[in-house]
Amino acid sequence: MKLRNIKTIISREYMTRVKKKSFLLITFLGPIFFAAVCLLPAIIMNMTSEDKKNIALVDESGVIMPRLQNTALIDFNDYAGHNVDSLKTQMDALDIDIIVTVSQMDSATRSVNVAAYAAKPISVDMKGEIASQIDDAVEDYRLTLYEMEDLKQIMAEVESHVVVETLTVDAEGNEEVSSSEVYMIISLVLAMVIYMFIIMFSGMVMQSVIEEKASRVVEVLVSSVKATELMFGKIIGVACVAITQFFLWVVLTFGLVTVISSVVGFDSLMGSATMQAEQMTQMTQMTEGLGVTDQMMPAVTMPQDGEMGAVLTTLSSLNYGQLIFGFIIYFILGYLLYASFFAAIGSAVENEADTQQLQLPVTIPLMIAFFIAFYAFKAPDSPIVFWGSMIPFTSPIVMLARIPFGVPTWELALSIGLLVVTFVACGWASAKIYKIGVLMFGKKTSFKDLWNWLKQK
Repeated sequence: MKLRNIKTIISREYMTRVKKKSFLLITFLGPIFFAAVCLLPAIIMNMTSEDKKNIALVDESGVIMPRLQNTALIDFNDYAGHNVDSLKTQMDALDIDIIVTVSQMDSATRSVNVAAYAAKPISVDMKGEIASQIDDAVEDYRLTLYEMEDLKQIMAEVESHVVVETLTVDAEGNEEVSSSEVYMIISLVLAMVIYMFIIMFSGMVMQSVIEEKASRVVEVLVSSVKATELMFGKIIGVACVAITQFFLWVVLTFGLVTVISSVVGFDSLMGSATMQAEQMTQMTQMTEGLGVTDQMMPAVTMPQDGEMGAVLTTLSSLNYGQLIFGFIIYFILGYLLYASFFAAIGSAVENEADTQQLQLPVTIPLMIAFFIAFYAFKAPDSPIVFWGSMIPFTSPIVMLARIPFGVPTWELALSIGLLVVTFVACGWASAKIYKIGVLMFGKKTSFKDLWNWLKQK
């Protein structure tokens, strides 16, 4: 292969793609999407606030109303003894937003039944606030039945909220505060990003090969350069496009997030994020009531105020050099490995509809790698995760998910070495298929045909 020819193909592929309107559109719309994903939920929550509601409480138990407190969202009004049906027809006249009825206290369960009536559906936050206050009132009533002096104070003193402080220890015995939640989130994000990038840009290579073959442009190109030069030039050219686009995404997204945060207010966004965390906790409790266990989904524990220091310490102590190196090297090698496969597949077909069958053996390892990486945070050193980070067809995704938790240097070196050797071998095999397949027309290619092309000298 001539290096000058490959450089020419790389330059042609790069300039052709970066000048496309679709490239410019995705490059500049992508950061807007990423920034929206980061900030839009918090901004929307910050801008949506419910008006204060006047609640008419019909308390038949006689023990709930005295224990309720008005808040910024709720103003309780005592309507004990009033007819509920009559109140329903006078809500506008009496300036009542919600009617809440509390049954008599059940002597067996020491609890009450509660119903809420409103002209419009009651919001989740409002329902939760009402339920929380009445729950507290019932608990307070139950404590008074024990007729023990200062029982409520004793219960408050007995109640415990243990926070486990996690620390990592190096070889010299030096310890450092860490947060498992931070490692988990970084692990999931890295795995998803590299999976998306490998699929997207490898598919771009395949599409480019199919387009040139279908338009017969490839026949003109291979008359000037070798087919292998064309394939590797195309793969590297698309890789340069990917790196350019990723760099622009990072810079533009960071700039947008910074500008929006300064305009809207970082503190208000953090407050909204905290409210979101509380709502996630409530939703988790609701799913548990429906029989959904934590084994069915990754457990996410939002940091409390006392744990925020551990989160910040963990973020400041992360080995960003290793993370960046790992992302770059595994993206490049993973992309080169799978792009060579996709280039060979593209050369063997004449349209995208024929690629489905041939793509299956290639996409299955990627899917397996993604699923292993998605649960790698639960046991990053377990056998399946370890071997997933060593096997070259899954290591670009799985090893990247392990890196935040700390990976020995020898494991990292072995994984990269195996990936390089596998790429060289698979790149050579793909080049043999590409050289023959790119000039084959009028016949639907099977796996048997690929094997025969691979055996030809």
